Amino acid sequence: MKYLCLLAFAFISLQLKAQDNYEIQVYGSETVEKGNTMVELHSNYTINGSNTSVNGELPTNHVVHETIEITHGWTPWFETGFYFFNSIGDGGRTAYVGSHIRPRVAAPQSWNWPVGVSISTEFGFQKSAFSANTSTLEIRPIVDKKWNKLYISVNPTLEKSFAGPDVNRGFTFSPNVKGSYDVTKVVALGLEYYGSTGPFFHYDAFKQQDHQLFIATDLNFDPKWEVNGGIGYGFTSNADKAIVKIIIGRRF
Repeated sequence: MKYLCLLAFAFISLQLKAQDNYEIQVYGSETVEKGNTMVELHSNYTINGSNTSVNGELPTNHVVHETIEITHGWTPWFETGFYFFNSIGDGGRTAYVGSHIRPRVAAPQSWNWPVGVSISTEFGFQKSAFSANTSTLEIRPIVDKKWNKLYISVNPTLEKSFAGPDVNRGFTFSPNVKGSYDVTKVVALGLEYYGSTGPFFHYDAFKQQDHQLFIATDLNFDPKWEVNGGIGYGFTSNADKAIVKIIIGRRF
């Protein structure tokens, strides 16, 4: 419990948007094993979100986001992921939203580094009704480490728009952080933080930034399966106030 309290204090103290609430996940450094394929379903429901359109984007209140992610491991240190974003809601909010491709490389275990390290680059498009920035690039360094029952992962992410209102804003800083503690051999409880501060080194005013904190659970009952769920709260006016999420994945 003391670890969770320390993590909560650290995350809330950070002056650091949650992947547009389609794929709410802090990445670990490991890639999918060579020759294997991981299929994941990311299901997110916004309990309390926006009620008006901004920059042509539809409101997020009471909308369901369903994202299919398919990742294949090509070598022990290289994988490629594909995303298919979907939205379900009233008022014209049920639609296929867009797709991304995400190659990622990792430091091989044979290097014996003291921490896990990988970097992913994610590029794709999305419809303007769901994201005003319709063509984007994400560069995500990933560093993680496990000490006995305590696990921490840091994703200091940079994002760039190539079409939309942020096209001239340069790279924005969107850090993600996760800390969890193994309560049992199967159950891990923890916190996940997602933020977006605006242009790198030229940050937006705090009320215009996006800061969300999730209480999350991981279930590790079978190496072939991945289960993560949680409920999150947004701390700024630019963030959705309440979201529930669940990720179910299966390795083949």
